[in-house]
Amino acid sequence: MTIRAATGAAQPSIPTGTSIATGTSDVGRAGSPEAQPGWGREPWPAAMHAVRPAAGAGGLPAHHVPAGRLLTAAASDLAAHDRQCGPLPWRGGPGRLLPEIHDSGLTGRGGAAFPTWRKLAASAEGTCLDGSHSGSAHRGSTHRGSQHRNAGHRADRYRSSAHPVVVANAAEGEPESAKDVTLLTVAPHLVLDGLQLAAEAVGADDAFVYLKPGPAVTAVRRALAQRRAAGWDRFTVQIREAPETFVAGEASAVIAALEGGAARPRAHWQPLAEAGFHGRPTLVQNAETLAHLALIARWGASWFRSVGTAEEPGTFLATVTGAVAAPGVVEVPFGTPLGTLAQLAGGFTEQVGAFRVGGYSGAWLPGGPGATIAMSRAALAPWGAAPGTGVVAVLPARGCGLVETARIVGYLAAQNAGQCGPCVSGLPQLADAVAGMARTDGGSGGPVQGAGDPGQSAIRALRLAALVAGRG
Repeated sequence: MTIRAATGAAQPSIPTGTSIATGTSDVGRAGSPEAQPGWGREPWPAAMHAVRPAAGAGGLPAHHVPAGRLLTAAASDLAAHDRQCGPLPWRGGPGRLLPEIHDSGLTGRGGAAFPTWRKLAASAEGTCLDGSHSGSAHRGSTHRGSQHRNAGHRADRYRSSAHPVVVANAAEGEPESAKDVTLLTVAPHLVLDGLQLAAEAVGADDAFVYLKPGPAVTAVRRALAQRRAAGWDRFTVQIREAPETFVAGEASAVIAALEGGAARPRAHWQPLAEAGFHGRPTLVQNAETLAHLALIARWGASWFRSVGTAEEPGTFLATVTGAVAAPGVVEVPFGTPLGTLAQLAGGFTEQVGAFRVGGYSGAWLPGGPGATIAMSRAALAPWGAAPGTGVVAVLPARGCGLVETARIVGYLAAQNAGQCGPCVSGLPQLADAVAGMARTDGGSGGPVQGAGDPGQSAIRALRLAALVAGRG
């Protein structure tokens, strides 16, 4: 793995953009669709610095570039992380970090972009996300979790505690996204710092990192061992591995998995902030969001808002894939044009037909004018799109968006949770209808023999899509 960062002044100033070129091992995970070709290829613009891993370092960077934010603050070693970022800025009790997070405008980076301070406040104060008081659980003061727990009594202890629970969610069910696994591999201490500070902010006494098997698990285990040896943390953190499924990262599925069940979404009549893990107030926060929180706690809201837009401040991690020279994870401010993201990923390799923004649940944008569209909710909304998990897939002009859509719908149909009729029966039928639209002869543009009428397939697809919308 190679880290590349645009030149810039020392922390906390921000470069134009930063990037990590990832290999197929980061994205082509078991159970996911085949990764796009060309991951990790050169060259990069001359304005970039290359920071290469030491021999035998397992693909982790040997050191960092002292400029920028998440990626250029990357350090897998605690001593290097301490030199780069300094000690944990504890606030001295629950709730005290919330004003800073509120003023920063930080939103969740897991796809929904919900205001982070509201999720923290809901878990800390026992309030519903609409601001009403639940009064459903007693809150106590923060204390350090025990290092040595009796496994036989763990579930009972979990149920008996009234303290909230915090979870760093890095399950990353979106098949094309590599941002969370990359962040936890090259900068695990940033995420773990954010998890510790979130635990203090909500008065928690249990913390988890939830992620899929792979290099990130090794990196997090190593980081936790370093932190234990240094006495860095106040709260014990446990690692729980997620299955390789699309739905495994949905918040209620996370709770189900942590409780020992299948990682599937489940009905819950109270917000997780009131009754989540074993009935306790639970904060499920994306790994990238926690990393931003750790830097805001150190550098402040004004620093965070110094890039991005007034409505959408800060930077975000995007996974750029498809027809670019060096697909990978890049960090840019909100408001950055899609074309700039592609340039940070080595530039276009051929004429662009379209951009797909937001991952498998995202939307298509035209290739030509799409390069000038900013990566922000405000700029993408007129196109029916949103940044989502930050995935930007570049479709070459020789490609077919309909064929690509059929592939995606087929994958999503196979990944349904198997819990309701519209998904179990409707999604496979929808996938078949979209596939019927895509089955045409590439030379003549006409339908393949025996494929059926594409027009009828389109009508059927529209009817089924209307029935499925909003169900999952």
